[in-house]
Formats: sequence, structure tokens, C-alpha cells
Amino acid sequence: MTADHEPAVPSLRVGGEDEELSRRLDQELTAFNARATGAGEPVEFSVRAADAAGELAGGLTGWFWGSLCGIEMLWVREDQRHEGWGTRLMREAEAAAGRRGCTDILVSSYSFQAPGFYKRLGYRETGRLNGVPGGHQDVYLQKTVGVAATP
Repeated sequence: MTADHEPAVPSLRVGGEDEELSRRLDQELTAFNARATGAGEPVEFSVRAADAAGELAGGLTGWFWGSLCGIEMLWVREDQRHEGWGTRLMREAEAAAGRRGCTDILVSSYSFQAPGFYKRLGYRETGRLNGVPGGHQDVYLQKTVGVAATP
């Protein structure tokens, strides 16, 4: 065969950030998960905290998926820590989850971040993964926030 008629050869490529690939993987896996669970697609949400000057003091991002809520990120500006923002952000997320009919909330926190904070809010540890740089662990926590309606 000539070079013009050679069959295509499958390939693998390692690279940096690939927005197109990330978008496609998200679409495909979300569709697969929705079909497999009947829970539909996840809905993203956020909670924003502003200080008295209107500046960002902290925030939280997460998602609702069926009866499950996941907290992705929670951050409070360093000069605003220990002022109750983290608790208020989580309580707002829990209230929003309850309004959406969620029964459980999941969150993970590295061992050097705030697993104790989540435990004080009533979350229970469900697992740990070793291998985080510096000898740390990824701590998984869960809290039941509601009871699913019975038919």
C-alpha cells in the first residue's frame, strides 16, 4: 500500500491540559451516569461569602445529583478564618441540599486541611487514601441531612 492508502493507526498522546478532552469526557460520563442511575444530570451550585466591605471572604462550590450533594471546594480568606464563615457556608450548602431533596452530603479534605472541621459539623469519616504528597491522606466524609420520601 502507498502512504496515501495506509489504514489509520490508533494512538495515545500524553499532554498538558486539554479542555476539549475534559469537556467530552464530562459529557460522556455524565450521560452514562444519568442513564445508569436515573438520577439525571448533576446541577452545580455555589455559596459566596462577602465581608462588610463587599469583598470575597470565602466560598463553596458543589453539585446536586439525585439525592446526593457533593462539596467540591470550600475556602475562607486567611484574615477571615475563625470568624464562622466556614460553618455558615456549610450550613447554607446543607440547607440548599435539603431543599433539593438530598439525603446525603459528601466531601473530602486532605489531612492537612480541615477534616476535624467537618467532623465538628457532624460529618463522619468514611475512608482515607494514602499517597498525598508530604505523607498526607485524602479523608472522605459523609453526612446524612434528610430522609428520602417514601412512596
